[in-house]
Amino acid sequence: MLALQNLTKTFGDKVAVDRLNMTVEAGSIMGLIGQNGAGKTTTFRMILDFIKADTGVITWQQQPITQEVKQRIGFLPEERGLYQKLTIEEQILYFAELHGMKRTEARAELLDWMTRLEVIGKISDKVQTLSKGNAQKVQFIATLIHRPEFLILDEPFTGLDPVNTSLLMAEIKQLRDNGAAIIFSSHNMSGVASLSDQLTMLKKGKVVLQGGIYEIRESFGRTHIYVESDVPSAELAAMSGVVSLAPQGQGRMIHVSDETVGRDIFKKVSETGYVQAFVQAPPTLDEIFRQEVAENV
Repeated sequence: MLALQNLTKTFGDKVAVDRLNMTVEAGSIMGLIGQNGAGKTTTFRMILDFIKADTGVITWQQQPITQEVKQRIGFLPEERGLYQKLTIEEQILYFAELHGMKRTEARAELLDWMTRLEVIGKISDKVQTLSKGNAQKVQFIATLIHRPEFLILDEPFTGLDPVNTSLLMAEIKQLRDNGAAIIFSSHNMSGVASLSDQLTMLKKGKVVLQGGIYEIRESFGRTHIYVESDVPSAELAAMSGVVSLAPQGQGRMIHVSDETVGRDIFKKVSETGYVQAFVQAPPTLDEIFRQEVAENV
């Protein structure tokens, strides 16, 4: 388990991370979200001891993160760092040996990863000949080749198409299921929602949301209703408790002030005896993110 206790970091007059408390259990994924400059990358750098915290304690399995512990961490930085003139094999074996793997073992792992991630090319190809997406996959392999117990992934899906994003997500979930503790940052809220077990949202270095994805969404109430019905929009918009109504797909999306208003709307649209669609749900993670960012800016 990774534990951050009362972690604070300042740069001059700016507080980058402000009294952060967070735990990441083995076999779970923590999504760390926030605007640019919210403190996500600073948090990662403090965990890895690239920069020192002003105050607070960071532990892995209730012990300080020593150089030996770092050998068991996999880190994918936002700023990718492959050596362009090396071959894929040279690159991966170099990183694997840094983490104590034998070359023969690492090479066998590399061939397996190349197949699983559908990397186009041979291990003898130079990194500079790879497409951006394939280079991203090779960087991902370099992060995972030594089978880390703890993973830090900073914007791991940047530049990837949906198919390749799904490939990487599946591998991350498998690592989680095999017992790894994982923390990652992303601006793709749908990806965060589908991948994370727990969520921490930072705003100007402070925690504004923390907990399970389902619990966080439910805490905002089931105030979003999607309905397909022959009832005119004007009649629905005029109902008490309806904050807004907008067309969406074949129906309308209705935002209500209180989730109990949903009963009145359902009663209204079901008067004819048939409702094509009616779904009442909490706001999406993307909507929650936008709301929290906008508050008290």
